[in-house]
Amino acid sequence: MYLHDRVAAVSNRVAEVTNGQQLEVVEHGRRFLRVKTQKNEIGWIEDHAVIDAKTYAAFNQLGTEHKKDQVVATATVRDDVYLHSVPGRETEHFYLLPGNAKVELLERACVPKVAPAPQAVPKPQTSPTPAAKAGASAPVVKVPGIAKPASGVGEADGTAPVMEDWWLVRDAQGRTGWLLGGRVDVDVPDAVGVYAEGQRMVGAYVLTKVTDDESTAADHQVPEYVTVLSPLKGGQPFDFDQVRVFTWSVKRHRYETAFRLHPILGFLPLKVATAQDKNGTVPSFSFQVASGEDMTVDPATGITRPLAPRTINYEMIDTSVKRIGPDLGPIPTTHLEGEAAGAKKTGKRRGR
Repeated sequence: MYLHDRVAAVSNRVAEVTNGQQLEVVEHGRRFLRVKTQKNEIGWIEDHAVIDAKTYAAFNQLGTEHKKDQVVATATVRDDVYLHSVPGRETEHFYLLPGNAKVELLERACVPKVAPAPQAVPKPQTSPTPAAKAGASAPVVKVPGIAKPASGVGEADGTAPVMEDWWLVRDAQGRTGWLLGGRVDVDVPDAVGVYAEGQRMVGAYVLTKVTDDESTAADHQVPEYVTVLSPLKGGQPFDFDQVRVFTWSVKRHRYETAFRLHPILGFLPLKVATAQDKNGTVPSFSFQVASGEDMTVDPATGITRPLAPRTINYEMIDTSVKRIGPDLGPIPTTHLEGEAAGAKKTGKRRGR
């Protein structure tokens, strides 16, 4: 923006200032501030175009607190967008990211699209858990039917707000903040992204690579992926409800589904590692699921987490994916019974 020599319909530009630049306030006007730059340039700027030092410190603190957070996926910003200090369209914003900027996704939250009046918000059904009795800051909320989003209850009669997703992101310069989920596109390879089948791919992670001499991939090494997907509708009380593994058919030269787990209450991050098997070292992956309907909701950010999370582990040998680890109990599903909903034989190759 430009600083002007006076507050009037006709004025002269005296200096140019950029996003993130520190200014000293010299004088307060009705809707404008007279400020001074580090070069001692003095001029007027609209007060809504700046934030105070306290808010700036909050953004710095946000970056420090999440500096070592695991990256759950990478994404591309669709167009110019501001980062917010907390999720919400009316919250403080500061850093401006340009369109096509690359960001790292750290955490997902969901908040009302339009904050309703306090009396219009129904009180959530809470469980008398030990954590709640101890005065925990995050309330415990029941999600009836498991897959049913908390925001879906009462939407038809207008008793609950429409919810939307926000992502805590970090850009290439290390600037951290929240932005609306619909303003970014998660980076997913086109080769597997076409198989989303009406869902949104939240992440795609390389498990291993296979050699196909007829492939156009670099050095003929074709990656095989584990992906997580969620419904297109935002505001869900889970990060993903489907896990799908794509292996490469050397015979048919295409991706095929080797494993599918759906529908579940899954939570990021999904971790890819290796496991020791009788066949040697094999690729593996793990993620968390909810064991019941009780969720904790951070009142400040809207981040939802299962009250009693379970870590589920799998390994892949050739094109066979099997469950491993200490937790081999049934995984609660949303509509179908049993772990293998949507993939009754985990090791069986399936078509596109």
